[in-house]
Amino acid sequence: MKKITTTSGIEIKELYSEAKPITEKPGEFPFTRGIQPDMYRGKLWTMRQYAGFSTAEESNKRYHYLLQNGTMGLSVAFDLPTQIGYDSDHELAEGEVGKVGVAIDSLKDIEILFNGIELQKITTSMTINATASILLAMYIALAKKQGADLKQISGTIQNDILKEYAARGTYIYPPKPSMRIITDIFEYCSKELPKWNTISISGYHIREAGSTAVQELAFTLANGKAYLKAALDAGLEINVFAKRLSFFFNCHNNFFEEVAKFRAARRMWARITKELGATDARAQQLRFHTQTGGSTLTAQQPQNNIVRVAVQAMAAVVGGTQSLHTNGFDEALSLPTEEAARIALRTQQLIAFESGVPETVDPLAGSYFVESLTDEVETAAWKYIEAIDAMGGAVTAIEEGYIQQQIADAAYQYQKDVETGDRIIVGVNKFQVEEAPLGEVFRVDDSIRTVQMDKLKQLKAERNNEAVAQSLMALEQAAKDGSNLMPFILQSVEHYATLGEIANVLRGVFGEF
Repeated sequence: MKKITTTSGIEIKELYSEAKPITEKPGEFPFTRGIQPDMYRGKLWTMRQYAGFSTAEESNKRYHYLLQNGTMGLSVAFDLPTQIGYDSDHELAEGEVGKVGVAIDSLKDIEILFNGIELQKITTSMTINATASILLAMYIALAKKQGADLKQISGTIQNDILKEYAARGTYIYPPKPSMRIITDIFEYCSKELPKWNTISISGYHIREAGSTAVQELAFTLANGKAYLKAALDAGLEINVFAKRLSFFFNCHNNFFEEVAKFRAARRMWARITKELGATDARAQQLRFHTQTGGSTLTAQQPQNNIVRVAVQAMAAVVGGTQSLHTNGFDEALSLPTEEAARIALRTQQLIAFESGVPETVDPLAGSYFVESLTDEVETAAWKYIEAIDAMGGAVTAIEEGYIQQQIADAAYQYQKDVETGDRIIVGVNKFQVEEAPLGEVFRVDDSIRTVQMDKLKQLKAERNNEAVAQSLMALEQAAKDGSNLMPFILQSVEHYATLGEIANVLRGVFGEF
C-alpha cells in the first residue's frame, strides 16, 4: 500500500484514535493554543494587504484604495534597487525601477508615499532587509514632521538578513556587519520607538525558495535564535527586546500540516526564549504575520488561485495568526489588479464575518490528528535546529551553505514529484484545459525610471549639499568606531541624503558580500 505523507514527508496514518492530551490554556506557556486567552473574540487579526509598485504617487493611490475597502494596516513592497541600496539612477537599477515594489530614493518619496495618511493612526509593515535601517529612518523622519509621538508609532520592518543569505539574495554587506546594523536597530528602537517591531523573522522566503513546511519552521526559528544571541551579546535585555520580535510565515495548501506548523512554532519559540533567559511571558510569545503562498499560485486557470488562497487563509486563521496578507489570484502573471486585490481582501473578510471560525479559540485543539501532527512537526523541526546548533548556529550554517543545500534538495524533490505526477497541481499536471489569455494584467512601465531620475536631479539641486556631506561623514565615522548607526542615518535622511548615498558610505566601511 502506498505511503501517504505531508509535503514535509511526515507519514499520515489512515486513522488517528489517540493523541497526547493538551493541558495548557490559550495565552499560557508554551502558547500552543494561541498567545491571547480569547484570541479573535477579543480582536481580529490585522488584515494587512501587501502593496507597492511604480512611483510613490501610484502606490499612495493603492494604499488609499485598500484603506477605503477595509484593510487595517499597510504593508509596503519596495523595488529591487531600493532593497539593495541603489538609487533609481544607478546603472544596475535599469529595468528594475518600480517593478516589484515602489521606488524610494529619499525622504521626499516617503513623504509622497504616505501623503494623507497619519502614521500615528495606522500600523505599517515594511518588507525591507539590507536597507531596513534607512527606510525606518525615513519613516521616523516623516512621523516627526507630522508631529507624531514616536512612542506611539507602531509597525514592523522585516530586517531579517539571515534569510537573505539563505534563500532570497537581497543582501549588501557581509553577515557580521549586517548583524551589527540589526542589533543597532534593536537598541535604538527599544529607547526611541518602544512599540515598533524591530524584526520580522521570515520563513516566507525560505518556503518560497522551495523548503518544506518543517524546514521553513526550523530554519526560521534557528535564525531567530541567532538574533536573540546577537542582541544578548550586545548587552541588550531579553525581556525588553524579545517582545519586539515578530515572525513572518508562509501558508501553503496542506491545510492540517500548516495548522500544526503554526501551533508547533509557538511552542518551540517559547522554549527557545525561556532557555535563553526570558522570564516575561510576552518575551516568550511568538507573534506572526502570514502571507498565502506565492509559489503555489498558477498561471494556468488563475481563477483556481482564489480557492487556494481561501484554503491557505483559513489555515492561517485556524493556526492563530496575528495578521494576514492574501495574494491576488493573478499574481502568477503580474502585480495584482485592483479587482484581484479586492477579492483577496474580501476572502479575509468572509472568513472573519461569515465562517464562524474566529468565534472560538484554537478550534482544532484536541483533534487526534492535529495534536499528533503538531508533535511530529515539532520533533522533525528540532532535529534540524540541533544540527544547526552543532555547527555553531545559523550564521555558520549559512556561511557553510548547509541551509541553502537543504532548501535546494527539497525544491528539487518537489519539482520531480510534480513532473512524475506523484504530486498533483490542479490545472498544471492534471485537469488542464485550453485557455484564452487572462484579460487585464498589471504592468509597470520602464518610463518610471526617468521620472525617478528627474526627481533625484531636482532633489540634489534644491537640498543643502554641505549638510548632506557632513552628515554622511559623521555616519562613516560611526560605522568605523562602533557607535550606534541609527541616529547618524536619521540625521542623513533628514538632510535628504539618498538611500544610495547612505548605503554607499556603509559599503565603503563594511565591504560587500
